[in-house]
Amino acid sequence: MRFCSSQSIRCLILLAGILYMAVAQAGMVVYAQNSGSAPVLGKAVPGQNAAQPEGTVFNLVNWVGNVIAPLGAVLCVVMAVISYTQGRGVARWAVTAVGLLLISGLTRLIESWVTNGTNGIGN
Repeated sequence: MRFCSSQSIRCLILLAGILYMAVAQAGMVVYAQNSGSAPVLGKAVPGQNAAQPEGTVFNLVNWVGNVIAPLGAVLCVVMAVISYTQGRGVARWAVTAVGLLLISGLTRLIESWVTNGTNGIGN
């Protein structure tokens, strides 16, 4: 009689790998720094660079807002034109392009609000 099947051994190996990754990342979280109570935009957190968590998040937001979303919108417009020439519907491509431009614009708007505080509102 077999006590363990190959399926249960795979599950144990998978669980051991997940546990190892969780424990290994816990050590990284201990060394993470925060930026205090004030948001930091336009630069990495003082004393840190883009290889650290705050700089990485800043760069990711900029990359999505400035590169990925507008480029995706352009590709969606191209696909809408191609769909139109082939007699298919273009609404899904057009709505996606507008949504990607909204993501880009809202990212920039929120960054502006955080940077300027209340200076630009009501004055």
